[in-house]
Amino acid sequence: MNSFDQPINAVVQGASRGLGLAFVERLLDSDQLAGLVATCRDPRQADELQALAQRSGGRLAVTGLDVTDEAQIAEAAAFTDERFDDLHLLLNVAGILHDETRDIYPEKKLDDVQPASALYSFRVNALGPLLVMKHFVGLLAAGQRAVVANLSAKVGSIGANQMGGWYSHRGSKAAQNMFTRTVALELKHHKKTRHAICVGLYPGTVDTELSAPFQSNISEDKIFSPSRAADQLLKVIDELEPTDSGGFYDWSGKSIQW
Repeated sequence: MNSFDQPINAVVQGASRGLGLAFVERLLDSDQLAGLVATCRDPRQADELQALAQRSGGRLAVTGLDVTDEAQIAEAAAFTDERFDDLHLLLNVAGILHDETRDIYPEKKLDDVQPASALYSFRVNALGPLLVMKHFVGLLAAGQRAVVANLSAKVGSIGANQMGGWYSHRGSKAAQNMFTRTVALELKHHKKTRHAICVGLYPGTVDTELSAPFQSNISEDKIFSPSRAADQLLKVIDELEPTDSGGFYDWSGKSIQW
């Protein structure tokens, strides 16, 4: 986090496992971190996250946040505001691709599309990050470098779609990308946030429960551990310029077409 002028305060939304947990671990390793709020749906079940908080010397606080519940998002923002004078980094990590309990899975054909499943995907992948930004961007440091990074997926790129299928996931991530772009434009219009950077980031294929059922056709060298993926994305964040705001970038910093 050398691009920031001072030790930073950060929020990781979706921090109880996988890439979100790896972000927490990597940020805690940095001398540039002053404070960190990590959120998840049920902090009582987040054993690894709670253990990190106990060892953090007070730098890490954990609170509940379900992206489908705006009241919880507002409460988490108030919790963060009480801890920090300014927020410098917001990472929106939580997302959904499949969930057997909700009969959510990547559709192979049009006949597979189910309204309830599709709507839930949009609530988590698109509306969720938008509502988090709605309640948290007001906490961003005024007149200083601040970054909002929303974890997206390459399948959300309309221009890169050459395979079809995956209707709900593609559509919800494309909507998320549009929201990211639109928020970036709004931030530029306000004096307080005109130095803020808002981007979409694609981590590649990360070895987590989300990607596990879909790794068979991917070579091992293109499957990243959560720790490596977190390192790569934090490096991309550190190298972002104000002119990059509103863009969509992969784990190497390469721009992805919308």
